[in-house]
Amino acid sequence: MSNQNLQESFKCAFSGVVETLKSERNFKIHVIASIGAMGLGIILRISVIEFVLIMIAISMVLATEIMNTAIEIVVDLYTGERVHPLAKAAKDAAAGAVLITSVNAVGVGVAIFFVRLVSLIT
Repeated sequence: MSNQNLQESFKCAFSGVVETLKSERNFKIHVIASIGAMGLGIILRISVIEFVLIMIAISMVLATEIMNTAIEIVVDLYTGERVHPLAKAAKDAAAGAVLITSVNAVGVGVAIFFVRLVSLIT
């Protein structure tokens, strides 16, 4: 693979992230929550391992949200205005993947931040 092709691949990938950020409300919400989680981690001085766990959870959510968007676009492109049960099933399954990773991310966040936040309040 030449450098030109590699550069083009990165350019296309970055464009996909930017376009998803521009067009998808839920992706924006996830990005804002991610920035908040990272900021809270810095403020609370979580360990490197805890920070890595937060980053893994964040990347899983953002990646599945982008895949969900891609699946929705392809299904819409193929089906147009028609509503097909298989199209709905594909979209629902992709949304389910986002739900699972989001619940996992919340669980990771609670496990890491809860004790620290409670100790600050009390």
